[in-house]
Amino acid sequence: MEEKIKKAAERIKKSRKLVAFTGAGISVASGIPPFRGPDGLWSKYDPSCFDIDYFMAHPKESWRLIKEIFYGFLQNVEPNPAHYALARLGCPVITQNIDNLHQRAGSREVVEYHGTAETLVCMSCGKKFRRDEVDFSSEIPSCKYCGGVLKPDFVFFRESIPKEAFDRSVELAKECDTMLVVGTTGEIMPASRIPYIAKMAGAYIIEVNIKPSNFTYEITDIFLQGKAEEVLPKLVDEVFHA
Repeated sequence: MEEKIKKAAERIKKSRKLVAFTGAGISVASGIPPFRGPDGLWSKYDPSCFDIDYFMAHPKESWRLIKEIFYGFLQNVEPNPAHYALARLGCPVITQNIDNLHQRAGSREVVEYHGTAETLVCMSCGKKFRRDEVDFSSEIPSCKYCGGVLKPDFVFFRESIPKEAFDRSVELAKECDTMLVVGTTGEIMPASRIPYIAKMAGAYIIEVNIKPSNFTYEITDIFLQGKAEEVLPKLVDEVFHA
């Protein structure tokens, strides 16, 4: 493993354009469970409540779970060593996560592929609000301008990926010569296409995951198996101190 970390660090140091692509695994050590798997959120909650059509038809039921999950036990989480290590690299980050932890750790360019829980949008007039501007005490948080239903500004099932995030992710994937893939299974479309786009454009793929993913045996050049919060700090230390 140490030799693999050294090899990966050498590649990063020589890289002209490094881009990171992260998934739920990077935030597990912050206390945020993944969505899938035996301990995932979908093993405890019905994912259909996060279908956009269900939300529009049953906002009260959807909001009960939204508040419990995203504005309840997840609101006090903090970045972990993996987020801070990635921020030290100073590279753009494409993340599937909606938790804002990359930004809080100091990463400067973060492309939020699936949106963010930090803002909410009115489904009637389109105005956006920061989390701290919203009254979550009511059953259905509403717009202070038009009274419309507010929706978290992240992608629900059957919603499109935000165009700006989609376009910038593809652009970064095509530009980079090294992509650091961290904590993602590669199962979620269309996000899982991003590392493939990078590979097809000639990028070298370094993967950090606790177990093999859909990328590991197809496009990964170096597989660093382990927890992100343990492997990334070692890798970044090697980059700066080797």
